[in-house]
This record gives sequence, C-alpha cells and structure tokens, in this order.
Amino acid sequence: MGTDFKKRTRSAVERHSDALVALSHSIHAEPELAFREHRSAAKVADLLEGSGFEVERGTADLETAFTATYGSGDLVVALCAEYDALPEVGHACGHNVIAAASTGAGLALRDLADELGLTVKVIGTPAEEVGGGKVLMLERGAFDGVGLAMMVHPAPYEAVAARSLALTDLEVRYTGRPSHAAAAPHRGINAGDALTVAQVAIGLARQHFEPGQMISGVVTRGGAAPNIIPAHTSAVYDLRADDLDSLTGLEERIRNCFRAGAVATGCDHEVVQVSPPYAELTPDQWLADAYRRAATELGRNPMSPEEEQREKIGSTDMGNITRALPSIHPTIAIDCGDAVNHQIEFATACASASADRALLDGALALAWTTIAAASDADQRARLIAGAVGAS
Repeated sequence: MGTDFKKRTRSAVERHSDALVALSHSIHAEPELAFREHRSAAKVADLLEGSGFEVERGTADLETAFTATYGSGDLVVALCAEYDALPEVGHACGHNVIAAASTGAGLALRDLADELGLTVKVIGTPAEEVGGGKVLMLERGAFDGVGLAMMVHPAPYEAVAARSLALTDLEVRYTGRPSHAAAAPHRGINAGDALTVAQVAIGLARQHFEPGQMISGVVTRGGAAPNIIPAHTSAVYDLRADDLDSLTGLEERIRNCFRAGAVATGCDHEVVQVSPPYAELTPDQWLADAYRRAATELGRNPMSPEEEQREKIGSTDMGNITRALPSIHPTIAIDCGDAVNHQIEFATACASASADRALLDGALALAWTTIAAASDADQRARLIAGAVGAS
C-alpha cells in the first residue's frame, strides 16, 4: 500500500472531520427507530450527494435505505451505514458513530477511486436493532456486485474479529375468553395464565440449553384490568445461539414452550417471526488482518485474536453479509466508563470527544483496509471473483 494513498486519505478525513462529527451528533440528537429513520437517512445521503456521490434513495423498496455510489472500478466496496436507535435509550449502540465512520471512509476513498479501480458504495442499512434491514437488502439485490463490505461499531473494547451470536426474534400471541374475574372466572379462558405457563417452561428449559444458547424477552401485552380475565396476551423473545444450526434447535424447544401454555389453558396461540434470522459473524480473515494493521498504526490497541474468541458482541444482521461475501465488522473502543452498549450512559458516551475520535479513526482504518485490498493483486482478484452475483 503506497504511503501517498495513506497520506491522502488521512488528509481527506481531516478535511471532512467537522462535517463528520456534526453528522454523528445530529443523528445522535434525533434518534429514530427501525424503518422510521427518515431524518437520519436523509442526513447521511444528503452529505454524500453534496460531495459528488450518486444517491439512490429507497433502495430495496425500503423507505429509509439508500445507496450512494462514486466511481466505476471493477472492485466494489460497500461501507455499511447504520443509523437506527433503540426505544427509550436512544443511540445507546452508537449507530450515529457507525453512520459517520462509513461516510468518512467513503469520502476518503472518493478521490482515489479511479486510481485504485474502485466503485465506492456507502449503503444506508436501516433497522439493525430489529427488522433485519441488511438481510432484506441482501435478498433484494442491494449487495449484488459487491466484492467486500465493511463497517465499524463502537464498543467498550477494541476488537477486529469478535464473535457474534445468531439470532431470531419471535412474538407469541395468546387468545382466550374474557370474563368477570370474581363473579364468573370459570367462564373465562385466561391468556395471562397461558403466558405464565410458557414463561415457566422457558425458565426450566434453560438448564438444558446447549452452550452458547440463550433467550431474553419482554411481555408486550398482559391484560386490560385486574377484574377482567385476560383474553389477549403477547410477548417477544430474542433467541440466540453460537450459530444458525444451534439456533434452529433452540427455536424448536421454545416453540414447544409456547405450545405448552396454550395446551395447559385451552387458549389459541400463534407465533410470529418478527425479523429474518441473523447469522453469526464470519469475518474475512485477510480483511481482518489488514484492518488490524491499520488500527494499530493509528494507535489503537485491538485485543488479540485469542481474546476476541472469548468475546461476544450480541447479534447483528451484518452476520448475513459476512456469509454472503468477504466482510468485516470490527468494534472500536470509546471512553464509556463502566457502561456497555444499550445503557443510557453508553448513549451519552457516543456523542463525546472519544466517540468523535473513534469515528475518524474508524473511517481511516476502513479506508486503509480498502486500499490494501485494492493494491494486492491476488486479493483484488479474489474479491472481484467472489462478489455477490459474480459468474
């Protein structure tokens, strides 16, 4: 990788630093939930469009997705920009930093696209927290022709190829019959009891989960009033496992727990899959090694590969992308004290000076990783040949 390319991308990130930090803070200040990120998507797309990218809005028939493209080279790099927030705690997963870092990497690579034979795509990917935006976009062709895909995610620690868990989310709905809870309880069919039986069954099943399997959930409907036998209840559960195969076995067990609630009480029930399943991350080793070198040169201190295997970063729809084409999903550390992702204190840290530094370093590390891949003849050929839809 030429020193000149590195200097030029560093200069570009520095030149755009004020705009990138402002973008991150603006998204952070107006958190929007999955598939409703209209302002956030527009902020990212508008900045790229104003910088010479050709922008397609509503990619893959998703209102808050977009694709911003610059260049026409045969090696296509996708920089994934997430920008959805969490209910109640806002940007407690730092997607504002992700969006700004991918935008910064795109801007840094823009002026090198012709020299490196690149097509640079910043792809706005909504609904990572729930909804599986990347899965839908992958299935609908948004990543066709892409040779490598990358993003960088803020966290309390620095990791290049940490593991994630496969995920599926299920909503169970019970339907019984209402009645007066004191005068005629025998005339009711209690959907609250059905949910309680299911919860107890799940609690007992945990003893027998395979290593790596886990479940968490919330009751979304518990009844209308204490003097009415509940006729309708519901809950949403996240099921996770080390990989999709293990997840399939866990899902069968949990569906039986849901069925037990219905059988025990006489309720009807249905189970709805909320999002498409998320696969576990399978990062590309060569790209991960290139990113590690870049991050280290920038003064970052990623944990060792051995340490990374002991860490799990939850679940992400980027896992599906890594299974379809060479991709990486490193984490970048921010100063957040004892806080972790999905805590309000972490949300506060994601608009701090440390987060601002992380997004600029992350943008540069992604750009340097792309340059390394584009400049290596063997890797370039591998990535072009392995692009989604390549013949």
